[in-house]
Amino acid sequence: MCRKQKGLHNRIDKCMKLLIKMLNRKGFDTKASCCGHSKYPMTIVVKSFTSDNNYYELLSRKTIPRSRKFYVKDKQGYYYIPEVMEKK
Repeated sequence: MCRKQKGLHNRIDKCMKLLIKMLNRKGFDTKASCCGHSKYPMTIVVKSFTSDNNYYELLSRKTIPRSRKFYVKDKQGYYYIPEVMEKK
């Protein structure tokens, strides 16, 4: 879910397809992912095992306080999760 492309929805970055497939087989309920394209950190949003309404970013373990629209688009068309970005 990185650079927005016309007509494509719910796509997975090619470099992450195998990882996401493996996580899903292991029981994770993946909802969104992005490799970061060397601009942002790699992110994988999963549904919490303990609650139906909680989502978190798997690599940073930061809670995402929404159930959809996890990513925000920057001016160059790249998507990122604000909660994962380090505060300066």
